[in-house]
Amino acid sequence: MSVQGPFQVECSSVFPFGVALVGEVTPVLDFDRSTRENKVQARDKESGELLWQVDAMDFDPEARERTLKVKVAAPVQPVPPDALTNAPIRPVYLEGLTVTPYIKEVGNGRSKIAYSLRATGLAAPRTGRDSKAA
Repeated sequence: MSVQGPFQVECSSVFPFGVALVGEVTPVLDFDRSTRENKVQARDKESGELLWQVDAMDFDPEARERTLKVKVAAPVQPVPPDALTNAPIRPVYLEGLTVTPYIKEVGNGRSKIAYSLRATGLAAPRTGRDSKAA
């Protein structure tokens, strides 16, 4: 049996130490439909919602890759939680998180398994009992 498509996962399972946004929410451009004069925002192939992108930081001290990009499919630009005082990061809970594995070419004929992350919303992190119920 082959397993295809994205896997629905809980944010706290993928990021047990937490995750934060660094930077702003930006639109993902549809490079096939955009021109130099007319930028067209990409849409999610399954839901048809507009695609947005955020840069995120994994708080796991042993993470191989600390920074990653997460796409968010939403009808309007998602509003991230507030930033920490005197810090340029915004701890976040990625709602409706899915993970899609794919093969990434890394050069010299080698490849590795990589993961694409997609969410449906951004919320303040959940704590205590609430994080288990989410």
